[in-house]
Amino acid sequence: MLVPLQSLTGIVRSALRTFLADITAAIPKILAGVVFLVIAYIVIRVVMFVVRAVVRRTFRGEEPVYQQFVTTVVRVFLWFGVALSFLSVVGLDDIAASLGTATGFLALGVSYAVSGMIADAVAGIYLLRDPDFMPGDTVLSDGTEGVIEDIELRKTRISVGDDTVVLGNAAIEKKWTKRDDDRDGLA
Repeated sequence: MLVPLQSLTGIVRSALRTFLADITAAIPKILAGVVFLVIAYIVIRVVMFVVRAVVRRTFRGEEPVYQQFVTTVVRVFLWFGVALSFLSVVGLDDIAASLGTATGFLALGVSYAVSGMIADAVAGIYLLRDPDFMPGDTVLSDGTEGVIEDIELRKTRISVGDDTVVLGNAAIEKKWTKRDDDRDGLA
C-alpha cells in the first residue's frame, strides 16, 4: 500500500516538530549539566591538589608508585561520583541509580576476588612504615627465619642462607619477631 506524498510530508514535519520541541526542552538541563561539570572539574582539581600534598607527606621517602596509586584511586572515585551526579542533573536519575547499583555489585565482586591482594597491600603499607621492620633486620615469620632483603607493597623478600623466600605481607604482619643480630654471642 502506497502512502500519499502529502501524508508522508506531514509525518516528517510532525517528527521534526517533536524532535525540535524535545531538544528545546532539554537545553536547560544540558546547560545545567555543563555548568555542573565545570564546577566539578574545578572542585576536583582543588581536592586532588590537597590529596597529593597529604599523600606526599604521608609517603615521604617511599616509592612514587604508592603515591600515584592512592591519588589515582581517589581521582577515580571522585570522577565516578561526578558522572553519576551529572546523569541526575540532566534528568537521567534512573540510569544513574542503575549504574551506581551495578557498580556497587561489581566492586563487591572485585574486592572479594582481590581481598588477599588488598590485605597484602595494606599490611605492606604498615610494614614499610614500621621502624622495627627494615631491610637488613633478622626476623622470624611464618616459620621462616632470615634477613629482610626487600619490602614491597605486597610481598617481602627474606634471605635464608643462599635462598630467597618471598612471603605475602599479610602473613608477615599477623605475627613476626625481630631477632637480635648478636644473640648467639651472648651465650
